[in-house]
Amino acid sequence: MLKQQLSEYFAAHRQEMIDDICALVRIQSDRQDPLPGKPYGQGPADALDKALEIASGMGFITRNHDYCVGTVDFNEAETQLDILAHLDVVPVGDGWTVTAPFEPLLKDGKLYGRGTADDKGPAMAALYAMKALKDLGVPLKKNVRLIMGCDEECGSSDIEHYYAYEKEAPCTFSPDAEFPVINTEKGALQGFYSASFPEDKALPRVISVDAGTKINVVPDACTIVLEGLSAAECTPYLEQAAAATGAYFTASEENGRTGILCKGVSAHASTPEKGCNAITASLTLLAMMPMADSEGYRSLLAMERLFPHGDGLGEAAGIAMSDEISGPLTNTLDILHYSLTELSAATDCRASLCATDENLTEVLRKKTADLGITLDEKCCLKAPHHVPADSPFVQTLLKVYEEYTGQKGEAIAIGGGTYAHHLQNGVAFGCTFPWSEDCHMHGNDEFTAVDELLLCAQMFAQVIADICG
Repeated sequence: MLKQQLSEYFAAHRQEMIDDICALVRIQSDRQDPLPGKPYGQGPADALDKALEIASGMGFITRNHDYCVGTVDFNEAETQLDILAHLDVVPVGDGWTVTAPFEPLLKDGKLYGRGTADDKGPAMAALYAMKALKDLGVPLKKNVRLIMGCDEECGSSDIEHYYAYEKEAPCTFSPDAEFPVINTEKGALQGFYSASFPEDKALPRVISVDAGTKINVVPDACTIVLEGLSAAECTPYLEQAAAATGAYFTASEENGRTGILCKGVSAHASTPEKGCNAITASLTLLAMMPMADSEGYRSLLAMERLFPHGDGLGEAAGIAMSDEISGPLTNTLDILHYSLTELSAATDCRASLCATDENLTEVLRKKTADLGITLDEKCCLKAPHHVPADSPFVQTLLKVYEEYTGQKGEAIAIGGGTYAHHLQNGVAFGCTFPWSEDCHMHGNDEFTAVDELLLCAQMFAQVIADICG
């Protein structure tokens, strides 16, 4: 009965929802310089004002929490369900081709613009789910609260502020990830390594190695500068390293030095197997080459031993582990800077539920120390997150997913973190389906498939009715 009503409702209110999403997308809401009373700048504040204006116009109870988050309450009863979405977006770059980032355009069933998929579209889908139940007269004994944050993309200080004085609802889902349900998120250990040594002028020597800009991205390029070996002398080693790693190497000479460029394939740190790490490929190359012995060169060899190319599971570092729920740990070397007197590096580890500081952090600390590399003393494991798959909440979400999609639902684990990571009973539910086309989230020409977003809204409404009714 309700399913059919919701289908008809959203068919009738399709354009209305699209229009409200467009109103939000037109506001550039990436994090900006703070202003008095507006911690994330004018853009996120304007987006929050507009979202609360839309919700207030629907007759809901709204509140602005210091321009960190805004809340929308269905009724004044005790809150049973929080829906956690966000209105801030990532910055835009050049290369948009379908439309300008903040000029939303509907084309071939897709709504283009920054934030359409992440996360203004899903936020409006959740709001319209509440509106549908209100307009259809579906009674709710408990309250559902939509929480719209303004700092998800830059650390989630917004919800940290909010939950400092507001208690969590018994159930929370965030429509900022994937279906069916993400109930498990691995822990995280960001490792920062360093070594220092005297300059050694013996030739051949490594002058510099530089790669990586973001700790959670497998780098696709690495530059090396050598002294004492010509490009021609390097060529056999480049070919050998290319065959061993799958990376591509080129060499050139300038001012008596040889520059080497290694090209790999970028990937997210949580899925290192999808990339070809240019740093570890470069270390493979350097380990093959006839460099003069020095403390600096030995530090590079140590990094190659700890993080060999293709080892995204931490086996060489002695930290490989896995469990049935969250799967194997992953560990990637994503930043490396080497000079004649020092080395710095950073790794991104996505840790299984079974990981602890004792079996992970301290193992790395000792292993690196034995090789003359120091792991920063402040590095520690950030706890994983898990909501049991057999909990009534997760089972309700899966039931709705199966009812509305006709597909088998299952609880899944990921290496990344979602907006709900720090909430005791928080999970991710949508808005990307297993069959969804790549929506270019965080990239150029970001879009949301309107029919899929309308289906999300219907599912959200059903979940609200089941949990709060």
